[in-house]
Amino acid sequence: MLMGEYEHSIDSKGRLIIPSKIRSEIGTTFIITRGLDGCLFGYPMNEWRKVEEKINQLPVSKKSARSFSRFLFSAADESKIDSQGRVNIPDTLLNYAEIDKKCVIVGVSTRIEIWSKDKWDEFSKTAGEEFDDIAEDLIDF
Repeated sequence: MLMGEYEHSIDSKGRLIIPSKIRSEIGTTFIITRGLDGCLFGYPMNEWRKVEEKINQLPVSKKSARSFSRFLFSAADESKIDSQGRVNIPDTLLNYAEIDKKCVIVGVSTRIEIWSKDKWDEFSKTAGEEFDDIAEDLIDF
């Protein structure tokens, strides 16, 4: 299971060090693509296949399904972690997520999310303030 929150920086070549706890779960090759809420999603290969399967079941006749599929797959990149634990993130994805230097890697069960530090701080503050209400609406502990 992917979990935890880690602050890191993107180097001048667009490389990001993936924390060792994340590396052991996500594998040496994984998919990074556009995510929701302005972050990037990173999927282990087995989870990516599940995402592909679900999206391939969407009706091609629906405009929203075509748009979502295009947006997700056009940016998807098969990423390989190098011997120093780094992965190169394409400029297209860095620009989408507005990641310049500082970022936060978050484990979210079956995927990771990569956020710009500023966006993560903003999201985290808002979600933290609403956490009790969100929990009440979604889950019964």
